Amino acid sequence: MSEPTPNLTLNNGVTIPQLGFGVFQVPPEDTQRTVEDALEAGYRHIDTAAAYRNEAGVGAALAATGIAREEIFITTKLRNGEQGRAQEAFQNSRKALGLDFIDLYLIHWPVPSQGLFVQAWKEMERLYENKEIRAIGVSNFLSDHLDTLLESAETVPAVNQIELHPSYQQADLAAKCRNLGIAVEAYSPLGQGGDLNGNAVTSIANAHNATTAQVVLAWHLATGNIVIPKSANPDRIRENFAASSLKLSQDELAAITALESGARIGSDPAVAAFTQM
Repeated sequence: MSEPTPNLTLNNGVTIPQLGFGVFQVPPEDTQRTVEDALEAGYRHIDTAAAYRNEAGVGAALAATGIAREEIFITTKLRNGEQGRAQEAFQNSRKALGLDFIDLYLIHWPVPSQGLFVQAWKEMERLYENKEIRAIGVSNFLSDHLDTLLESAETVPAVNQIELHPSYQQADLAAKCRNLGIAVEAYSPLGQGGDLNGNAVTSIANAHNATTAQVVLAWHLATGNIVIPKSANPDRIRENFAASSLKLSQDELAAITALESGARIGSDPAVAAFTQM
């Protein structure tokens, strides 16, 4: 197993491994094997969601490996269509994972057209107070969604998980989150592979005898992002995990930051309204 990745401390004192493993689009039947591969490689932070329909596979992997519960950080997320019954949805996720508590629970999307995310947050705050969740946060929340939430929230979100990669950095939103004490977590951190082919990333990878994915992940880590790459390939899982030992120069980091092009891949949280059911 490789050396452990660095931890970040969230705004409530809970520590989270900065480099995690995502299981978005991992088929349920492949999830246990894939997560076992990730845990064997050294990952101790697994990110899933009710909408991915693979929480049970994550839980099976945790049970099979026998790693102590306190050594693993588990994130899951509230489905859009269950924002009106967050407590029940949380208990279903917890049972699917086979865990007594969840480390981080996120509102998956704001879905502003529903007008329910503040209500969901209130229910999550109660679960947090009851110590069923170690930290609560949000995902895909834009600036105005955060403003609305914070008007009535008792607990500042620990994390905002957003689409973030070199060609789509959401710099203003990320800076606002950090100013509020909200950690920034990057999904689609490699631009779903699209950010790996440019000359800047390729030349830096060649200079370090590293993969282009390792270079982009090292940029995320140096920037202070929590990052959750996904792969079903055991070799790539191990390669990605090794990114935490790659150190880039300030010039190299700046060259990657300069790749910003405003190219969003996923849905726009301002209007996204799918139920995920």
